[in-house]
Amino acid sequence: MTHPRETVRLVSAKRALAQCLQAWCATAGIGCEWHTVAESAPKDRLLRRLYRDLPAGLQAVAWLMRHIAGRWPLRGVGVKEWRASPARISFVSYLFNLTPAARAEQRFESRYWGPLPGALHDEGAPTNWLHIYVQDSLVPSAREAAQVLRGFNQSARGGQTHAALDSFLCAHVVFKTLRDWWRIARSSRRLERRVAQTPCNGLNLWPLFAHEWRDATVGPTAMSNLLYLNLFEAAMKSLPPQESGVYLQENQGWEFALLQTWKAAGHGRIVGCAHSTVRYWDLRYFFDPRCYSRSQVNPLPMPDKAAVNGAGGLQSYRDGAYPEANLVEVEALRYLYLNELQKGPEAESAAAGSSLRLLVLGDYTVRHTRVQMRLLAEAAHLLPAGASITIKPHPACPIRAEDYPNLVMKVTMDPISQLLPHCDAAYTSAATAAALDAFCAGVPVISVLDSDTLNQSPLRGREGVQFVSTASELSQAIANAAALPRNSEQGRGFFHLDADLPRWKRLLLQPNPV
Repeated sequence: MTHPRETVRLVSAKRALAQCLQAWCATAGIGCEWHTVAESAPKDRLLRRLYRDLPAGLQAVAWLMRHIAGRWPLRGVGVKEWRASPARISFVSYLFNLTPAARAEQRFESRYWGPLPGALHDEGAPTNWLHIYVQDSLVPSAREAAQVLRGFNQSARGGQTHAALDSFLCAHVVFKTLRDWWRIARSSRRLERRVAQTPCNGLNLWPLFAHEWRDATVGPTAMSNLLYLNLFEAAMKSLPPQESGVYLQENQGWEFALLQTWKAAGHGRIVGCAHSTVRYWDLRYFFDPRCYSRSQVNPLPMPDKAAVNGAGGLQSYRDGAYPEANLVEVEALRYLYLNELQKGPEAESAAAGSSLRLLVLGDYTVRHTRVQMRLLAEAAHLLPAGASITIKPHPACPIRAEDYPNLVMKVTMDPISQLLPHCDAAYTSAATAAALDAFCAGVPVISVLDSDTLNQSPLRGREGVQFVSTASELSQAIANAAALPRNSEQGRGFFHLDADLPRWKRLLLQPNPV
């Protein structure tokens, strides 16, 4: 019996990785030892564990039933108004990030779109709004969302028409979704046999992406994408002819369904708009340049124009070889409040405080937030005496004061526009776009460098930003930042901030056929 001359030792909790490596080692005549380690993920509840153990097809059907039951109160809301709308400009957005004060008054006001809806109304241009409902504390249920949309339609008095994508739920849409899903599931089973047996340089990678394949072709992701496709088809077919459409662009699955059904229904040009900035590492916005060719069979679905809100986003698109003729510059609606902060008297007086005021801006991922907060807790005893710490978590990732007993801090969900004037320095996570808010407001910015990931900060390469990875570096950076005056020039030009919105008005109100 011969023994392999070499042995690979794998220490991992990932069974799929072990299977892939063991198969390769067996082919190459190399020994393989797999030492499992416990994963640190929290334990799931019983129902979630049972759901996770179901075959992908049953998971998909369970997802569909749960979605229908949860969103049924939205069925038909705003559909009558949608079909009779006189508007020729439509927006597709999330029913999320609403302004609380306007919500209480049953007025539509979204932080995604700022003053644009009101500006179009003042110009005599009515608009349609198709909302994708996202549960949050302001609109905690589909039933509440239905009431919100009815209130928006009533208060707008024809100037705006509001409906939800789930407003178009019906038996016909559900039947078509199940029919499409069944056809794709049958085809995927035939393809899976071939894909699973196709090696890559002698290495069978199938164990690594088998779960993702089944989820995308048979499982909940497949069902979700097909439901969105059929809902958008119902919505776009029932909408009167449109001259322009605008949607929040992140290249999520539903956006490709929108692009397909918008064009199939014969509507005019459609514009994708990144509401924040296009970060260099965010691969959702970048494709192989060959994908942008329109001459190939089944080309990548793309908007007619991609709206960029300043020099930062424009440069990112150029670096990614996006077709420059398809780019159009617009104002940064989410960041217009910066006009009031730059060189504002409130900001100047805030910098004159006697004790350090640190604003902590959390991340949308648990991992990045934990790294950020752990470093701050380790540096707590090194901070200047009397320092005050204000924590602004991301809505999707709460931060609890009781989890960090050695930090004296205040947790708030106040808008960042109200917090920036009253801080001397901003401490941000490794990836949050909120770092841009602080930077463009002239606030000194300190950002975490996570040794286990790339530098994902949107301020990477910008002068005046300090990156830290240890407690001592953080405390020193905070001390340095507190001694610096606000620099209102550091973010100039990153965003277009003309409050009169001339670029948006030119794009949407002047004749400009595709």
